[in-house]
Amino acid sequence: MSATGYRILIVDDEPLVRRSLYEILRADGYMASMASDAEEALDKMKKSDYDIVISDMKMPRMDGIDLLKKIKSDYPRTEVVLITGFGNIETAVEAMKIGAFDYITKPIMDNEIKLIIEKIMERNRLIQENVSLRQQLADSHRARFHGIIGQDPKMQKIYTMIEAIADSQVTVLINGESGTGKRLVAQAIHATDKVRKDKPFVEVSCGALPETLLESELFGHVKGAFTGAIKDRKGRFELAEGGAIFLDEIDTFSPSLQVKLLRILQDGEFERVGDTKTLKADVRIITATNQRLEKLIEEGKFREDLYYRLNVISIELPPLRDRRGDIRFLAEHFVHKFNKEHKHKKITGITKEAMETLEAFDWPGNIRELENVIERAMVLARNKEIDKDVLPDILRRKNGNGKNGNGGSLKEILEEPERDIISKVLEEVSGNRTEAATRLGINRTTLYNKIRKYGLD
Repeated sequence: MSATGYRILIVDDEPLVRRSLYEILRADGYMASMASDAEEALDKMKKSDYDIVISDMKMPRMDGIDLLKKIKSDYPRTEVVLITGFGNIETAVEAMKIGAFDYITKPIMDNEIKLIIEKIMERNRLIQENVSLRQQLADSHRARFHGIIGQDPKMQKIYTMIEAIADSQVTVLINGESGTGKRLVAQAIHATDKVRKDKPFVEVSCGALPETLLESELFGHVKGAFTGAIKDRKGRFELAEGGAIFLDEIDTFSPSLQVKLLRILQDGEFERVGDTKTLKADVRIITATNQRLEKLIEEGKFREDLYYRLNVISIELPPLRDRRGDIRFLAEHFVHKFNKEHKHKKITGITKEAMETLEAFDWPGNIRELENVIERAMVLARNKEIDKDVLPDILRRKNGNGKNGNGGSLKEILEEPERDIISKVLEEVSGNRTEAATRLGINRTTLYNKIRKYGLD
């Protein structure tokens, strides 16, 4: 087994022991470093990642047990091997309960320390193989499709639909609640489009921009078109030339912008703001909304002719509560993702109780809410697995029927129905926050704060 890349830190206040271990490990190809005490070791660990720390049990100021606790708290991926005398074996065994991988007794035998390191390497290899095999198994069942996670039959139909329409160049309307992954579906459509996949994919979050700025953002402007227009600027349609443009929250388009978009769909033409020169647009248009456009048409807020132009192909994304079987796959995916992002953490999985809690929750914020919960849990976790106690209170107070359990402060008990009411109203108005605030009798700022507080965004 190759030692290439394995970083080992030796911590011992006896120079002879420290140097001897250093030379043995370097001779075997390990990337070994030395520290004379626990404080120096922790300082080195702040600057470099180490796979293994070999530490003496008895050291001045901070002993091996305290160093072990600190490493397991701050660097859970790092394995610790303790060195002890015969008289401290009982303490060393207790250390293994805290998280030490193993211990060795003095005098140190070369073969013994090498064998322990090989055991660590072998265990890590098996863990990695297990992760890889599970990944291959998931892929074979199409649990992953161009960045989308899910093997629910509803998702399988969507994958098939994307493959069927990929090369047709028709416009696509993606419907789904906030957080269901509409952006990923749009990216998957572009990635499977053999004609355009190597050309730009441009995204625009229409709801985040006021009308005047959105028009300039989409179609560009010429110098002097408005205050602040100090030079000509290309819009997103020009930047997406030959590729695809994804217009999220298409329901926020004003009537005038709807007319301009309709013209692009019909004739492939538009003008920059403040210009009379007509430009051509060779762009595939993909749109998304979390509202029912049919209802907006009835209310006179959305053009019917534009709707039929956009809705040539419609993809309906199910909410996470309607595909509970995918919660496990998504949760494990986010654990893997955040293990990479938070390198000082190494979470190996989720406990049975925590997973049952995740699967029982309704997830009004859908996949985005689940992702936020997993990241929070990984930051708070002190063990190698995510346990139920690091999940948000709102999840832990719910059982499989979505009812409150006993306990909790008066404030917590009152918060839950408030969250449910806000969630219900948002669903009734298809996510329109202005209308939701009006129905609830609160201002929009208060509503936004509560949405963030309860993870409904």
